[in-house]
Amino acid sequence: MANRAFGVIISAGGNFHVEGLHDYRPIGAFSFLGRYRVIDFPISNMSNSGIDQIQVYVSSRPRSIAEHIGTGRHYNINSKRGKLQLLFTQISNPKSIYNNIINSFLENYEIIERMHLPYVVIAPSYMIYKQDYQQLLDTHVESGADVTLLYHRVNNARDAYVGCSVLNLNKQKGVLSITPNMGTANEKNIFMDTYVMSKELFLDLIKQAKTRSSVFTLSDIVSQKAEELDVRGVSHKGTFASITSLNDYYHANLDLLDLDKADDLFRSNWPIYTRTTNACPTKYYDTADVKKSMIANGGQIEGTVENSIIGRDVRIHKGAVIRNSIILAYAEIGEGVRIENTIVDKWAKVQHVKEIIGNPAHPDYVRRSDTV
Repeated sequence: MANRAFGVIISAGGNFHVEGLHDYRPIGAFSFLGRYRVIDFPISNMSNSGIDQIQVYVSSRPRSIAEHIGTGRHYNINSKRGKLQLLFTQISNPKSIYNNIINSFLENYEIIERMHLPYVVIAPSYMIYKQDYQQLLDTHVESGADVTLLYHRVNNARDAYVGCSVLNLNKQKGVLSITPNMGTANEKNIFMDTYVMSKELFLDLIKQAKTRSSVFTLSDIVSQKAEELDVRGVSHKGTFASITSLNDYYHANLDLLDLDKADDLFRSNWPIYTRTTNACPTKYYDTADVKKSMIANGGQIEGTVENSIIGRDVRIHKGAVIRNSIILAYAEIGEGVRIENTIVDKWAKVQHVKEIIGNPAHPDYVRRSDTV
């Protein structure tokens, strides 16, 4: 039934800011595990589910998303009947209260209206998870619900998932309301910002949200309408990460060095597609010592790398030690430099400072193209 739905991916800012990384690109364009971008996960979920009409809404800093997505051919979308569209808003200021997803939908209202498919699946670009949307759509249609929302039950909501929303459910998993995670309890149903509904209801909710408040989000209007609509929650199982802070990004990457978690997310029958590059394999010198790490292509490793993620075309010189860190593409780590619990952004060079030691709970960050 998935071919009866089109996909909407929201690459728009929420009420959170990822220190450093967010200054240069939207979260969907963040590098992940050295070779992917975060937005690859929702697009791949849709492609694998048979959804080949996909709209990606970009509210600010569109260049990196546009470059990475391109025509969408690398997502295995049928070019004859499928289409991946990038849709923009006229408000470019990411800090404007009017630069929100409802405004983006309104500016592209006619494009949504012209979609010939009766259902829509809406997903965020700041969460990492695997989900069969065909199965979710079938569940939605069979239940007779007006709106179906995906959530993940967690036991650490006091300290994590800051900036996320929570589904308040009754015993039948009917949604009573959607509220911010205030960190008041560990056990919470974290809303995955994933919706299934009819296209007609979607269009109606967009108009109602604008009428009620110019700063309403989609979750705001769904929460307000929960009393009169049949809104139901469906529980997600498996690996799940939400990237709303630098610490979230750091742990979402390093947690997947655990093979059990990685095996749950990456399956041969559910590929995660991404734009590939023609690069030579990474060269490991006699002095290299690499343990429990993910290393992308094109690099040169002369030093020690432990429990870390190294992006494409990274150079790590002799005597350098990288532990529990993320080094993004084209960065260079100088001879004898020690880096721990740190994120080094693209094209950065760490040469003159010989030691950067962050805290695992608050990793250090080296800015893009910076030399330190």
